[in-house]
Amino acid sequence: MSIAMRDAFGKKLAELGATHPELVVLDADVSSSTKSALFGKAFPDRFFNVGVAEANMVDIAAGMATAGYHPVVNAFAIFLALKATDQIRNTICYNNLPVIIAGAYGGLSDSFDGASHQSITDIAIMRALPNMQVIVPSDSAQAEQALEYALTQKGPVYIRLNRNAMPDLPAAKTIGTVRAVEGTDVTIAANGITASFAVEAAALLAKDGIRAEVLSVPVVKPFDVAPLAQSVAKTGKLLCIEEHVLAGGFAGVVSEAFMKQGISCKFDAIGIEDMFTESGPYEPLLAKYGISAENIANRAKALCK
Repeated sequence: MSIAMRDAFGKKLAELGATHPELVVLDADVSSSTKSALFGKAFPDRFFNVGVAEANMVDIAAGMATAGYHPVVNAFAIFLALKATDQIRNTICYNNLPVIIAGAYGGLSDSFDGASHQSITDIAIMRALPNMQVIVPSDSAQAEQALEYALTQKGPVYIRLNRNAMPDLPAAKTIGTVRAVEGTDVTIAANGITASFAVEAAALLAKDGIRAEVLSVPVVKPFDVAPLAQSVAKTGKLLCIEEHVLAGGFAGVVSEAFMKQGISCKFDAIGIEDMFTESGPYEPLLAKYGISAENIANRAKALCK
């Protein structure tokens, strides 16, 4: 089990601050939760707490980006994606500015605070914005890689971060699709932390003689269809999983890409249906909305019939 994604991201921010003098971090009075406080302690003159004012924070970051800085805006995903949408669109994306939008507590990970704090529409919103790249890491190592990658970009990047510690996936040199389990019978494409449950599901399926291939797919935009296409050419079946509403999310990205490429296969998707979620312990809450090893295995079995 790796350290929590937010801890890894905070530590990486502080580490990269030493080698990237242009890096500045802006916070909306939640740095103890997002762990950006680690950067603030190391570089107090490059850390700005603007208070509970996400839209204002985004505009400040945009202004700093025009002056040669590379800002990281770190706050809860739900409030960045919704309260600051207008500013992200008009000041950052329209001007294609190098601002990193780090959305903490993504998906259902702010589980006990309920629907008002659970970010289940952010991927759909962010991927619809021109010039915005979207990355949803699956574990702490991918979160660190996402930040390193984003600092090389000359335009905006949205990184959706999770609150909790998740099991480590097979390592890769850079952020991108990773084959976590090899198989020939069904492809399971998992976005974000759902990859860990997909790996568990593959082990369950193996007991029934079904060899599932699990791909962790953190980069939603720009989307690289090739790894999935290669896997599906072998298996003929695809199950997508995401911690997000199905409308406009990861499964939608995959479906659009497959249609454009003329790729056909047996298909299913697990995500949150057209509903608001509720409060509760994180993993039982995920399971209620279908994100569990058992449900993933059952849906994969159905595809294989």
